[in-house]
Amino acid sequence: MHERLSVHGIAFLGASLVELAAHWQALGLRRLTLIDSQLFEPGLPQLIHGNDYAVEAVCHVFASGRLSTDVTDVRAARDDLSRVIDASAAIGARTIYMLTGGRGRLTWEQAAEHFSASVAPCLREAEQAGVTLAIENANSLYADIHISHTLRDTITLAEMAGLGICIDLFHCWAEADFAALVQRALSRTQLIQLSDYVLGDRALPARAVPGDGAIPMEAFVTQVLRGGYAHAFDLELVGPRIEQEGRSEAVQRACKAVTAMLHRHTA
Repeated sequence: MHERLSVHGIAFLGASLVELAAHWQALGLRRLTLIDSQLFEPGLPQLIHGNDYAVEAVCHVFASGRLSTDVTDVRAARDDLSRVIDASAAIGARTIYMLTGGRGRLTWEQAAEHFSASVAPCLREAEQAGVTLAIENANSLYADIHISHTLRDTITLAEMAGLGICIDLFHCWAEADFAALVQRALSRTQLIQLSDYVLGDRALPARAVPGDGAIPMEAFVTQVLRGGYAHAFDLELVGPRIEQEGRSEAVQRACKAVTAMLHRHTA
């Protein structure tokens, strides 16, 4: 297992803490990415610290998935994020990456400005706690809970809000001028998520084990490493292909494939 490889907790969504621990041990993991709800599992801090795990990132949906201009709702969204910041800091998590919440009737520009203003106090909290806040790119099918779908829009929003970036390769690999976008994003990039796509697959979320599909992943990994990217490569594996193969088997195979790839390009 390459030391810069992490596995996203969504791969084992619904597993108990005991079951998660067994998966992590079987895979030989040292780095993890968690869903925010997993932070509040009794015994998680002891499990993390007792086994010397590094928590690379935590996923959080801001504002419970719905941007609101109501003062009470904004306060509640900030309070929720503050709790996630505190819990993340307690286990040494490095980054919280977010979905912004859906924009409803707001224009993209209005929603971007509102999200940036809403999250600003939490950005200061996170800095004081030693945690980085970031946003990811996610398919427009998730417009009900997010406003940042292309990598270009994610960069724009991150620059507006002073946030980091999580690049989910699955959702942006086919964009025009992709290499230039990646280069622009790299200085803010806190996490890179890897999974593959088999052309023609419409069985959402349609993720595949790296190496099984059409994404030119090795060229991307080569670019970001040469560009100075210093953080983890996170495997986010979910969907019918993963379930059909078996979660453990698919994740194990993905770990081997990406470990080999990283060894080819890192000392």
